Formats: sequence, structure tokens, C-alpha cells
Amino acid sequence: MAGSQVETTDVVRARSDAGASAVEYGLILVAVAAVIVAAVYALGGQVKGMFEDSTTCIDQHTSSAC
Repeated sequence: MAGSQVETTDVVRARSDAGASAVEYGLILVAVAAVIVAAVYALGGQVKGMFEDSTTCIDQHTSSAC
């Protein structure tokens, strides 16, 4: 009888660990998403400027200014 109680306790502990792992993975996902959003926000103006410069060069049809 004692062996079955130990097995049952191990199963319960494994299930609770799996729930904790899911929460940890969720927190990691949120942290990665926050870093991506911050990078896009920080670099957005520079990227927009590069695209505007490119379109200006294309519109002017001159390669000397580009």
C-alpha cells in the first residue's frame, strides 16, 4: 500500500510541475514579446527614414543624390 501512495504523490507532483513550467514559458514569451516591441519602437523612426530616403531617390530618378 505504501508503494502506491508514493507513486500517487509523484504523479501529483509531476502534474503541478507541468503547470509551473507552462507559466514559466508564458512569462518568457511575454518578456520576448516586450523586447521585440521595444526594439521596433526604438528603431521604427530610423527604418522609416531609410524608406523615405529610398523612395525620394526613386522618385527623383537620380543616382547622384543617393
